[in-house]
Amino acid sequence: MKVIIIDDDEELLNLLGEYLSNKGIEICKVNSGVKALEMLEKEPFDMAVLDIMMPGMDGLEVLRHINSDFSYLPVIMLTAMGGEADRVIGLELGADDYIVKPFSSRELFARIKAIVRRQEKSVKKNDCVPSVAIKIDLEKREVVKHGKEIELSSVEFDLLSILVQNKGIVLSRDRLMDLARGKDFIAFDRSVDVHISHLRQKLENDPKNPSLIKTVWGVGYIFTGG
Repeated sequence: MKVIIIDDDEELLNLLGEYLSNKGIEICKVNSGVKALEMLEKEPFDMAVLDIMMPGMDGLEVLRHINSDFSYLPVIMLTAMGGEADRVIGLELGADDYIVKPFSSRELFARIKAIVRRQEKSVKKNDCVPSVAIKIDLEKREVVKHGKEIELSSVEFDLLSILVQNKGIVLSRDRLMDLARGKDFIAFDRSVDVHISHLRQKLENDPKNPSLIKTVWGVGYIFTGG
């Protein structure tokens, strides 16, 4: 599992990074919102731990960008003791959980595990839910949902095509990249996760709890067809 921690407190970054690394989690430490968004563009992550009070771009603004461009990413917000309004706004913007400072590394680890458990339960629940009404024509490069054609970029369709043709098979991010390049088109200009997020926004009834394209934690993605 790979977690990005975003906080301008270097001492806290080092403390959390050391503790979570000892728990087997791969950690990326970033001390500003701008750097965090740049990192999300380059690398895939399974979760973000995000401080609200940061100079320059604060945590709420970073959260808005994550919710828009990286909606697949669960977020735990770090808030000040008296920051109730910020906590409410954060939850309204799509944060999955929050922790009030000061807190222990052990508590953060427990919150991370709780979110993973919820995600896993959601996947199991979706296994019993009928698929969204969607039709995919690979030859015509058309996708229709509830009788309405959905516009996909060329990269999004190529990625969807690969997933559909490998239905029921878990594909790692690297494998998806290899298969995409094998189709003789320019390599992804952004991370695979971002394109998956965009596909979910366009195809899923509930992008945060997808039934078509599911995440297999620590591995990659699988197309189940609902």
